[in-house]
Amino acid sequence: MDLSHLQPAAVWRHFATLCRIPRMSAHEQALRDEIAAWARQRGLGVAMDATGNLVLSKPATPGYEDSPGVVLQGHLDMVCQKNAASRHDFLHDPIRAELRDGWLVADDTTLGADNGIGVALALAALEADDIAHPALEVLLTVDEEAGMTGARGAQAEALRGRRLINIDTEDWGEFYLGCAGGADVVVDAPLESVPAPAGQQALRLLVDGLKGGHSGVDIHLQRGNAIKLLVRALQGLAGAGLPFALAGIDGGTARNALPREACALILVADGKAQALQQALARIAADIADELAGVDDGFRLRAEPDAAQPARVLSDAAARRALAALHAAPHGVRRMSTRVAGVVETSNNLGVLKLDADRLQATLMVRSLLDAGTRVLADEIVGLFGLAGMAATVSEPYPGWAPNPDSGLLALFQQVYRREFGGEAAVKVIHAGLECGIFTATWPDMDMISFGPTIRGAHAPGERVEVASVERAWRLLVAVLAAMPSREVPSA
Repeated sequence: MDLSHLQPAAVWRHFATLCRIPRMSAHEQALRDEIAAWARQRGLGVAMDATGNLVLSKPATPGYEDSPGVVLQGHLDMVCQKNAASRHDFLHDPIRAELRDGWLVADDTTLGADNGIGVALALAALEADDIAHPALEVLLTVDEEAGMTGARGAQAEALRGRRLINIDTEDWGEFYLGCAGGADVVVDAPLESVPAPAGQQALRLLVDGLKGGHSGVDIHLQRGNAIKLLVRALQGLAGAGLPFALAGIDGGTARNALPREACALILVADGKAQALQQALARIAADIADELAGVDDGFRLRAEPDAAQPARVLSDAAARRALAALHAAPHGVRRMSTRVAGVVETSNNLGVLKLDADRLQATLMVRSLLDAGTRVLADEIVGLFGLAGMAATVSEPYPGWAPNPDSGLLALFQQVYRREFGGEAAVKVIHAGLECGIFTATWPDMDMISFGPTIRGAHAPGERVEVASVERAWRLLVAVLAAMPSREVPSA
């Protein structure tokens, strides 16, 4: 993938490196080693902590020696999603993309612009010999998408800078001062199985064609959740008096991505397949009508399958499992009354693996209020508990409370007005940024988040607007040069 014709050249060169080296969450070592070797060759400071985070450093340019240091921050890993027909191997294959109408797009997989472009901007700032800046540190964390492991493991002594610029948001012209916190609800429960009935036809029910997306940023768009829609279809078949034996359900691949595809394996008695197909068509028509204009690619169908499972769920276990999954919340729970137009609390049923003797699911709760996360997570635990299934809350992380008096925000606004005219919007995002965790590690750190325009993060077709990357670079360079020699005063 040749990006050498794009500007700024250094940013796109680094992004090409990130596309070339696979970087699934918890598998960032090869990329981290490559970046560390590059930094050492350039005489930059290189350190790695016990968690695997990388800290690169560069002294201040002349005249900025007394200015408090600046930290540029991003995460090395990416969400790995692909279309069902894709043979891409995220552990071994490079990301392939093409330039289309001013956007760099990966059609069949995620692009990794979240957060590869932020990392590339930070590395380009370290590389540049023609920009003015205070002492620079670049903190590159690991495993952000799977659990924010790197941010949780960062130690206070790792950084000297007092101003942190997180380059991990996805709308150019917006500055972010707050984000949602969250927690995972993990269900892991044994189920009763029985021998599969003999002489029945196996059918595979499939839901696909959905857009998917980021379970925080896109949750308010009311896109379909393949797991929820498939469970709804199964409940509808049972309600229509069409009995079936349930052998398994598989849907979703990431807790922080809206599930685009799900499938179920069922057994039906001879002579019932046609009636089942007709009922399924009616259910599909209802769902398609609901999703019109939102997820027009939705498909629900049943296909004959050669599988002959040895065991299936007992009727009672199947009823319990489907009822709990059908009742499990998904989507926006509450809009914020403090920040207009922003989701306060939501949930995503992101991953489900159900076989004849076990149900495993992961649901991701987000909220701008830590209490909101706890309450909804506890409700979900209670729901599955009523169905006799154990669920636990794991990996909670705090939100990032906005500081409207941020001196760093005032500086960003001043530079933005000078460079681009007008005012940038100040926002709070319903997604998890590592800044929420950093506030506990570095309580006195002044922080802001910004970035170029990215669309479709966490889903195949993810794309980044090339022109906005150039604008983001221009702003970053101008802000670094405008850093005062003393602490940024409060606004």
